[in-house]
Amino acid sequence: MSKHGRILVAMSGGIDSSLAAVLLHEEGYEVIGMTMKTWDYASSGGTKKETGCCSLDSINDARNIAVNLGFPHYILDIREEFGDAVIDHFTGEYLEGRTPNPCVMCNTHIKWDALLRRADRLDCESIATGHYAHIREENNRFILSKGIDSLKDQSYVLWGVSQASLSRTKLPLGHLRKSEIREMAKERGFMELVTKSESYEICFVPDNDYRGFLKRRMPGLEAEVAGGNFILEGSGKVLGKHQGYPFYTIGQRKGLGMAFGQPMFVTEIRKDTNEVVLGVDKDLFRDGMIVSKLNLQKYDRINGPLETVTKVRYKDPGTPATISQEGDKIEVLFHEGVSAIAPGQAAVFYDGDDVIGGGWIMKSFRQGDPQTHQPVAASTVA
Repeated sequence: MSKHGRILVAMSGGIDSSLAAVLLHEEGYEVIGMTMKTWDYASSGGTKKETGCCSLDSINDARNIAVNLGFPHYILDIREEFGDAVIDHFTGEYLEGRTPNPCVMCNTHIKWDALLRRADRLDCESIATGHYAHIREENNRFILSKGIDSLKDQSYVLWGVSQASLSRTKLPLGHLRKSEIREMAKERGFMELVTKSESYEICFVPDNDYRGFLKRRMPGLEAEVAGGNFILEGSGKVLGKHQGYPFYTIGQRKGLGMAFGQPMFVTEIRKDTNEVVLGVDKDLFRDGMIVSKLNLQKYDRINGPLETVTKVRYKDPGTPATISQEGDKIEVLFHEGVSAIAPGQAAVFYDGDDVIGGGWIMKSFRQGDPQTHQPVAASTVA
């Protein structure tokens, strides 16, 4: 009988998830490793060599760790459910003129659910991953908070994990820095993990060309949407023709295909008219946004305005903001303007290091737009 019980560890083959499994094994857990096969890159028509968590090399790397330490390892094929939930959402969001975040979608709707179902079948009390974040129980809530390594903190991509899933999750790397993880791997003789390159690309778009992926995934799309207008922010002046609204993202400057005499950025995408609005840097700033499809972690609900630091993308340091919940939506009013807020991305609200919760950005606005409301002073939570 193991010291702490049986645990299912998600192992991508990289250094972080491998060390998570190693550390739990050393603590006395009965570890079972599982590598999830989410995608065959060859099926997308791409040309780059398959890399990352779905490659055969990564699967073999994870298995080798398990063999070396003497615990079981399984491969879980979730390509069908991954495609239905993550890839269909990815393509659908671009067709709606939004910018998707497939990593959050995968964590929220695929990986945790898939792992917990298999954990139950294997009589595992809990699951673990190599994410840099913490989970603690307080006031009958399971609260996610930032990892100690600010450069590697991954709490942003975990805002959608439910209370039930958090209650059965362990994150053994939250109290460690990446440099410490590398040293631990060296000390244990896992040099192949230390020297292995890390991929930060979308797993099903490893050439980082989402436009090419969309074109291969939806033949005929390019011809259907080409020829819309670039228009100038404010005046509505037509500046030229673009390749189609799904092939642009808010904040984009490069790859516009035209010279304008000064740096121009995508400030808005209008799906219904196939227009892409361009402006200068200052035109990217917004005062607030509306967030929907919420998942709250620290509190059941936001009662009254609450002061937070709000992140609008993974590497965003965050901006002080006042948030107010109205039904299933949260209105965010920033204390200073935020640049390049992209509908379709995740917004995550923090109280210090704790994740209050998050949701998907519906739209952004400037003060004075018809949909804005005046902030209220007091802050209470339930």
